[in-house]
Amino acid sequence: MKKLIHSATLACAFVTALAALPVQAQTAAPVTVDGAWARASVQGQKATGAFMRLTAKDGARLVRAESPAAGVTEVHEMKMEGDVMKMRAVPSLELPAGKAVELKPGGYHVMLMDLKAPLAGGTTVPLTLVFQDAKGSESSLSLAVPVAATPPAGSPAPGGMMMNGHKH
Repeated sequence: MKKLIHSATLACAFVTALAALPVQAQTAAPVTVDGAWARASVQGQKATGAFMRLTAKDGARLVRAESPAAGVTEVHEMKMEGDVMKMRAVPSLELPAGKAVELKPGGYHVMLMDLKAPLAGGTTVPLTLVFQDAKGSESSLSLAVPVAATPPAGSPAPGGMMMNGHKH
C-alpha cells in the first residue's frame, strides 16, 4: 500500500511538472537547427555573427532573432554587388520545406551587435530564433549557441563547404 501511495504521489508530481512547462516548450518550433556556432569576439569588439543550418519541415520564415548578449540582434545577408561586398539586415529569411538553409560567414547569418561583453571561445551565447509559418503563426526556438574562434567540425563555413569537407 505504501508503494502504491508513493507511486501515485510521483505520478501527480510528474503531471504537475508537465503542466507547469512554458507554452513555448509545448509548441516547439517547426524548424530544426544544426551546426550552430557563434564567432568569438575580443575586448572592444562590438559585433559578431552566429551561423547554423535551418531546416523547416513544412516551410517557414525566420522573422527575427533575439539575444540578451547583444543590444541589437538581426538576420543579415552578405552579397557581392559589383566588386563590393555589402551587408544588410533582411526582414525575413525564407526556409523552403525540407531544404536546409545555411547561415554562414559571407552569406546569411545572425548578427549580434552592440555586444554587452566579449563572447569567449568555449562558452555559449543564448539566442532565440522566431519563425512564422504559412498561416502567419509565430513560434520560437531558444538555443545555447557554442562560441568558437573558427567553425566547429560539421558547421556551416564560408563558400557552403562543410568543415568535414563535404559540400552541402
